[in-house]
Order: sequence, then structure tokens, then C-alpha cells
Amino acid sequence: MLLPEEVWNSVVPSTSTMRKHLSLLTLTLFCCCWSIQAEIFTSIGQMTDLIYTEKELVQSLKEYIKAEEYKLEAVKSWANRLEGLTRASTSDPEGYLAHPVNAYKLMKRLNTEWSELESLVLQDPSDGFISNMTAHRQYFPDEEDEKGAAKALMRLQDTYKLDSETFARGRLPGMHRDAFLTVDDCYDMGKTAYVESDYYHSVLWMQQALKQMDEGEEHVVSKAEVLDYLSYSVYQMGDLPRAIELTRRLVAIDPSHQRAGGNLRYFEKLLSKQLNELSQEVQEPATEEPIRLGTYQRPRDYLPERESYEALCRGEGIQMTDARRSRLFCRYQDGHRNPRLLLQPIMEEDEWDSPHIVRYLNALSDEEIERIKELAKPRLARATVRDPKTGVLTTAHYRVSKSAWLEGEEDPVIERVNQRIEDITGLTTQTAELLQIANYGVGGQYEPHFDFSRKDEPDAFKTLGTGNRVATFLNYMSDVEAGGATVFPDFGAAIYPRKGTAVFWYNLFRSGEGDYRTRHAACPVLVGSKWVSNKWIHERGQEFRRPCGLTEVD
Repeated sequence: MLLPEEVWNSVVPSTSTMRKHLSLLTLTLFCCCWSIQAEIFTSIGQMTDLIYTEKELVQSLKEYIKAEEYKLEAVKSWANRLEGLTRASTSDPEGYLAHPVNAYKLMKRLNTEWSELESLVLQDPSDGFISNMTAHRQYFPDEEDEKGAAKALMRLQDTYKLDSETFARGRLPGMHRDAFLTVDDCYDMGKTAYVESDYYHSVLWMQQALKQMDEGEEHVVSKAEVLDYLSYSVYQMGDLPRAIELTRRLVAIDPSHQRAGGNLRYFEKLLSKQLNELSQEVQEPATEEPIRLGTYQRPRDYLPERESYEALCRGEGIQMTDARRSRLFCRYQDGHRNPRLLLQPIMEEDEWDSPHIVRYLNALSDEEIERIKELAKPRLARATVRDPKTGVLTTAHYRVSKSAWLEGEEDPVIERVNQRIEDITGLTTQTAELLQIANYGVGGQYEPHFDFSRKDEPDAFKTLGTGNRVATFLNYMSDVEAGGATVFPDFGAAIYPRKGTAVFWYNLFRSGEGDYRTRHAACPVLVGSKWVSNKWIHERGQEFRRPCGLTEVD
């Protein structure tokens, strides 16, 4: 069990405390010597006092040694536990991090718990360890990383309708690795939400922490702390009877709690006022049903199609009917007799009829995928979106991934991929954007968006000078165990990643008007690591390759 710094300090004396012990030892010995020299020896009675003084000094010395041993044992325990963790994680880094709980706990360990170890070791300076820590600290995740990982778990919880128990016990689809959240982990999750005024998730995680406490699990955080946050969060969710019941539990545990008594009186007064307004004399007792997913309604946010988007991510509400399926076919595509595809045409499958979305099989080989990832990894940075007003690339909270851009001239593999996209689609890639590689980590997503610019954002691609994004070619470079689908909320389609395949669709009609049905999203990755690469193909240069239609929606 990892202990916070204040608990360590109650077990292991600080350097200043150790110095006090030594100072006391020296001072007492000095006083004893001085007293002996000043006629202490003339009185056996006085000399017997020295015996007890020496006993106290020996006890003080033993406590000092014991404290040092405690510290050494604590460091050994750290090393043994972390050795086991790193052995498991380094054997298959992506597989280990595929479990979102492992990813969250890695963020938490490196941001919080290693700092606690650093403080412990600093009490008795160890130059080798500290210099090593200093050298690597620049690569450590910070508080924002830990918070981001916690929010990712909450996002997965919402999207896939998973309760806190499922995460805490590590019971995720397709996962057989042990990855548990302790009471203190759940408490930290709840506190992260609380600080963000996200009382909905604060309730869910504080309740889980309390549940695991009541089941007898070891913990550092006190039950009073959990009840304090939980009761106020429940109050914020509008459940006064339960807030009162929880606050009474808190007062029973800690009658002198700084806020509990005042909160209880306030809650009771507020409930009484509500009952009077409703002309209801008797207070209904708080329900004994435990708080779980669905007890409280999740607050609505800025995204109008949130429910339909998340339902599609769960595989619900997909509008694939028998009639539509009968219009979907597979075929060999030779790129209108393109010389490079004549002898080995690519397999093409219809994913959707209208708008027409197709999937290409064997679009990338395993060797090409590994080379692309090798080139991209050193350059991965937080993915950006193009500001619709300024055209400048900027980060956004609704896109959680890291990306890199690769030019064809950098490597023959990139040049070959660009050429293949041109051969398959029949569209020139000379005016296309660079090949973008993206990696979605824990809870990685890209909420519903358009790839093309709308009429109210005419300058989105002005600096490129190549017109609007006419089409999207999306390569899937990994399989994803759970989640990570590409969904189209407008017409209810969900396309699942399959390594080595690619999907293609047009964002614009032949007239140049945007096809608003193509608003799509990358669902959060529940289990796994999702790698994709995409090519946004622009209008310029396509005049004779994809001529204009006669109507606006041709």
C-alpha cells in the first residue's frame, strides 16, 4: 500500500527530526559528563539517575536506528513492487497500456507516487537516485496528465455505460490482465471530478471507494474524507434525503468534523423548506438502494448528438437494414485500369450505400505499417484541429490523440502509400495534405466533426490554396480489442478498425457543396491502442478526375 507523504512522515523521521535525536543524544551525554565531573559521582542516588538517562538514550538511539530500518524496508518494498510492475509492462508495452486502468495508474504512479518515493529518499540524501530522478523528471507526466487519464476513464464510463465497479475490478471486454483500482485510486478519481465541479462522476467514484472500504479493503484515505466529498456531491445532484443520510454517517464517525455539522443543519433546513412548499409534512426516508450508474441523470453538454453518437460507439442504433445490406457488394478494383493495379487489383467492399463508403482490404502491409509508425513515433504531438475562423491548427478537448505528419520525400514507404491512394481513388494527391498518423491512447477519441469546411468558415483552408477537402482516405494500422469505431451519427453507421484495411468516402458532392451527412467521429478506445493514418484529398487538381455534376447533390 502506497502511503502519502504525511503518513510516511509519521513513520520515518525527517532529516531535521533525526538531527534532533542526535543533538539530544550529544547534549545529554555532555550534560551527563559535566554532571559527573561536578560531583555526581559523590552520590550513588544521583548516579542511579544516570542509569535511567543512559537507558533513555539507548532507547532514543534504537528508535533512530529503527526509523532508518523502516525507511530502508519501505524503499525495498517499493523496488520489489515496481520491479514486478515493470517486468509485466515492458514485456508487452502496448498490450499493457491497452488496458485503460493500467494507463491511468501509470500516469498516477509517475506523477504522484514516485514523487513520494523521492521525498522519502531525500530524507537521507542519495545522490545517485536523486540525480537519476532529476535526469528523467523532464519526461515524467505531470498533474495535467494524471487528470487527463482520470477523465479518460470517466469518458469511457459514460460512452460504454460501464459502472465504477467494472473499472475498479478490471472487468473490461476482452481483457484478462489483472488491473484493479484500490479504494485510494477510486477516491482520487472522485476528487479529480470534484475539483472540476463534475459532481456526477464524483458521486460514482466516491461511492465506489466507500463500497470497497465497507468490504474491508485496506486504504489510506479515511472514511470521513470519502463521506465528506460524497455527501456534498450527492447534494449537488439534488438528492437531499441521501445527502442528509450520508452526512449523518459522517457526523457519527467524526462528531468534530469542521463542516459536517453545518452542512447537516443546512441540508435539513433546505429539505424542510422544500417539504413545506410541497405541503408535505412527512419526510420520505432516503432510499437504501446503492448509488450506481443511472441513479442520477448525467448532465447534458455542448454536443447535440451525444446520445446517438455514444449509442453507435456501443453498437446500438446502427441503421443497417436487410434492404440496405442487399445493396452492398464486394469487388476487385483496378483503379479504372490503372497499370499499377491491373495485375493485382485491390479488394473493395461496400460499407454503406448512401453516402457511399467503401473499405479496401490489404491497403497496407504489416511492414509498411511498422515503418510508418517508426517514422511517426519521434514526432508524435498532441493532435490539432484547424480553427474554422483563422485556419490555424490548434488543440481541442474533443480530440484526444497524438499525431504526426509525414512527407512523401522522407521515405519510400510514404511515397508508395501516397501513390497507392492516388491509384485506388483516381484522385491526385499532389494537392492533398501530408499523410497524418494518429495514435489514440487511453480513452482516445475525436468527437463528431466534419472533415470539410462549411460556408460559415470560408478561410479554413485558405492558406493551403488547394480548396476544400473533397475526400477522406483513412488507413487502419491496428486492430482494436474494444471501442475505437468510426461512426456516422447522421445515418447510423459504425465502421470498425481492421488492421491493414482503409475506408474512403467523399466529403463533397460533385457540385462542391458539402455532404453534411458525413459528420463522423472516432469513438473512445476502450481496450487497445488505435493507430490510423489518413490522407485528406483537396479539390484542386480534381477538375478532370471528378467532374462537376449537373445538380447540387450529384
